[in-house]
Amino acid sequence: MAPKLIAQGAEAKIILSKDFVIKDRISKSYRIKELDYKIRKSRTKAEAKLLEKASKIINSAAPLFQPTKGFTTIKMPYIDGKKLSDNLGKFKIKKQKQICKQIGEDVAKIHDENIIHGDLTTSNMILKDNLIYFIDFGLGYISHKFEDKAVDIHLFKQALEAKHFQNWEVLFKEFEKGYSKSKDSKIVFERLKAVEKRGRYKH
Repeated sequence: MAPKLIAQGAEAKIILSKDFVIKDRISKSYRIKELDYKIRKSRTKAEAKLLEKASKIINSAAPLFQPTKGFTTIKMPYIDGKKLSDNLGKFKIKKQKQICKQIGEDVAKIHDENIIHGDLTTSNMILKDNLIYFIDFGLGYISHKFEDKAVDIHLFKQALEAKHFQNWEVLFKEFEKGYSKSKDSKIVFERLKAVEKRGRYKH
């Protein structure tokens, strides 16, 4: 099968090639060439490390370290499943609740290892064989701060409100049940209230 472009954002192109996905960071013409390469290389390396760490804790595509194009690409196994942003609402409410509880448990696991996803939405979650896979850690980073974990959760809550508004409150409660397994859940939830009260991250 010839390589096929399956997605493109501001930062990267996602190419499907056989059973693999290649994430290729896009060069920015407004940056000095040498600086652009340095930034793309640094971000690619950081994301690959984060993916490798996360894949040992939750279901996520572990990178295959086969550097190409000057270390600005990541090659990963292709997860052939259903993107939750498009499919969560198609399931019966019981299954939707189960999925959101599992998401909460998985987020708790990575947060307990101080991994911040950075773009925690159902667009970056794939359901395959009743397992939830987290993808795209391009905005992710390592942080011990409860504030950063609270903002991660706030992003997920906003995604539920926007994309799955019919049942978002019920679904977020299930997420909270799952996340409560985190050793710091009470502190993070308190910080979440403060984040929402400030409205600093509202769009």
